[in-house]
Amino acid sequence: MKIARYAMSALTHFISGWLCLAGLLLLPQAAQAERLQDLASIQGVRPNQLLGYGLVVGLDGSGDQTTQTPFTVQSVVSMLQQLGVILPPGSALQLKNVAAVMVTATLAPFAQPGQGMDITVSSIGNAKSLRGGTLLMTPLKGADGQIYGMAQGSVLVGGVGAAAAGAKTQINHLSVGRIPAGATVERALPTALGQGNVILLELKDSDFSTAGLVADAINRRFGAATAEAQDARVIRVRVPEHGGERVAFIGALESLSVTPPRPRARVILNARTGSIVMNQSVTLEACAVAHGNLSVVIASEPVISQPPALSGGQTVVTLRAQIEIVKEPGQLLLLKGGASLAEVVKALNAIGATPQDLLAILQAMKAAGSLRAELEII
Repeated sequence: MKIARYAMSALTHFISGWLCLAGLLLLPQAAQAERLQDLASIQGVRPNQLLGYGLVVGLDGSGDQTTQTPFTVQSVVSMLQQLGVILPPGSALQLKNVAAVMVTATLAPFAQPGQGMDITVSSIGNAKSLRGGTLLMTPLKGADGQIYGMAQGSVLVGGVGAAAAGAKTQINHLSVGRIPAGATVERALPTALGQGNVILLELKDSDFSTAGLVADAINRRFGAATAEAQDARVIRVRVPEHGGERVAFIGALESLSVTPPRPRARVILNARTGSIVMNQSVTLEACAVAHGNLSVVIASEPVISQPPALSGGQTVVTLRAQIEIVKEPGQLLLLKGGASLAEVVKALNAIGATPQDLLAILQAMKAAGSLRAELEII
């Protein structure tokens, strides 16, 4: 008897816990707070792109075809001359283990000389594969033409391929590879953190409401008149002038939690793939949607006319056209106001609407004023 009472009590607590959990799941979820460094960046603190031209050697016969890429031969000859190797006049090099490549890297803000950078090596000729190759010392230049890094190392290619007897198989891409920490920073790029005791925060997405909320959150945390929103993107913030205090202040500023407003209602339509992406702010007004397809099928059937024996006639082949018009019955779908776009798409799919039909229907709903969202076609 005691065991039965204990089992009944445990079952009651179990059901009560599940009911409480279900009630919590049904409650509307509040907007989540985000860190300020996820919403905005400091003006002037930005990465810089670097670019270089180099040679990858040591390939297993998968390099550039020198007859079609003369710049590879010119680069090899120039490199050998700098190393003191003088080639005989008129010598024709037949290189199969060398590939001309472009080297790209991103110089992080506050990077100092001696630090490593990841680089990407991409073939610019007709090399079949960079697998197993070694990048020779390549200077990396910025947009101003100055050298900010030097790259060299073994190229890592994620793909693999093989060919024999006219058959070929390949997995992933073989003409692009990476070298982790394959470049060394040679020159530091100065980064200005504002002028005087002021820095500017730039929102990643322009929004007046978010700019006002960020300024209010900063003023509540660090005191009145600390921050002021200049427009929908830029917020002016007063910071300490001394270096150590400024760094500590910016660290606390980036960790500040801000609850942004709900994003604008947007629907993204990809006309090439038929995909539809929407956010939770999309709503609909009451409307009715009719869906029906009209298809016309035209087919040609050959008809052979065979003359009787000994008649002297010739066999004639003619074509007989068959035209068929198929009209599916139109279906009228009533959408109530306040319905989410997910429910609409589900209902349209249920009546057989294709992705291209959905694109046309959503555009018509937007033109009719029923779709409360910004429609963007990519």
